[in-house]
Amino acid sequence: MKVILMKDVKGVGRAYDAITLADGYALNFLIPKKLAIAATPSATQQADLRRKQATDRSALDSVLLAQNIAALAEARIVIKSKANEKGHLYDAVGKSDIKEAAKEQARIDLPEDAIKLEKPIKELGTFDIPVAAGEVFGKFSITIEAE
Repeated sequence: MKVILMKDVKGVGRAYDAITLADGYALNFLIPKKLAIAATPSATQQADLRRKQATDRSALDSVLLAQNIAALAEARIVIKSKANEKGHLYDAVGKSDIKEAAKEQARIDLPEDAIKLEKPIKELGTFDIPVAAGEVFGKFSITIEAE
């Protein structure tokens, strides 16, 4: 049976792809869960249009993300957290904390999954934070100070 996927399905295909599958898999799993629709001529045209819109949107998003990363490289972001006298934080600074600080201080909304932090930061100081989303790479600095 030929179907058009409405969402990405692991091991099957990407959203808006027209693929041929076993009838039972399509009729009993994909279509009832609204992961796919039957590939009629009108549905195929709509899928082509939506695929084009999705690629245009992702291209625009990557351009905006590149601009945001460049703006973050120029900005000074400071996060205040409680620390002991040795400079160790009581609570680690993670991706969500960095995202919120960038949004509040630099007015830049950065996707949390774009922040490529290996492990949460647990000390005071200045740190370089790598950022990557798709083909866009960059980094910016944050400073963690004691309250």
